Amino acid sequence: MVTSEARIQNSKVDYTLHLADNALILGHRNSEWCGHGPVLEHDIAITNISLDLIGQARNFYQYASELINKENGNSTTEDTLAYLRDNRDFKNCLLAEQLNGDWAVTILRQFFFSVYQYLVYQKLQASNDKQLGAIAEKALKEVAYHVRWSSEWVIRLGDGTEESNKRMLKAIDDLWTFSGELFQPASYEKKASESGFGVDVTALYDEWIQKIKSTFKEATLPIPDKNSWMQYGGKEGIHTEHLGYILANMQFLQRAYPNCEW
Repeated sequence: MVTSEARIQNSKVDYTLHLADNALILGHRNSEWCGHGPVLEHDIAITNISLDLIGQARNFYQYASELINKENGNSTTEDTLAYLRDNRDFKNCLLAEQLNGDWAVTILRQFFFSVYQYLVYQKLQASNDKQLGAIAEKALKEVAYHVRWSSEWVIRLGDGTEESNKRMLKAIDDLWTFSGELFQPASYEKKASESGFGVDVTALYDEWIQKIKSTFKEATLPIPDKNSWMQYGGKEGIHTEHLGYILANMQFLQRAYPNCEW
């Protein structure tokens, strides 16, 4: 029989992995732009953002491994969590794993997710777990820049040329359907929130959509119908085909040469 304490502990692990997976997968996606950005300055910017996200992922994975080892006494590490879990074990939102597409798609994906991350980390600072709160506090400083950088690009492209506006409209069509999952809590999110460990994401939507609306207004972009159909599943391990390709690329070396180190 699983005790209530065990369920809370499991939700803490799953919740921390969820935060780590979001940061890792989006960071990996952004890293694919390295050497391919539209101009050198922003090639470096998107690469630095990917490094910020992967750094956040490391902090969350390290803490998740501590929680797991404390409970089970095994030797889980940040590397085993990142490189030796399968597709269905990852808990990242579907938005993070979507294809880069063109620059407009990448920018809009980053904007949607950064605003969401900022609100999550802002609230997470008040977690009853001091270590989780400290990780969020450090990450918040980085994500504040991500929000500013991506929002400026949304405005530049949306209110730019006819072609750039057209590409932003296409990006909205491609990505809006994945935004609803951000605010639909998984079972472990609910438990983590109820215990004071995590954040109630349902309470973040109003502030998120307000930021989206204000930026879109300046960018002369329309807001899709709030009743638009949304896709869910990533938080519970049901992903698009894209994640499998990401993991095949990212995990190959560790799986081909187990326990290898730099």
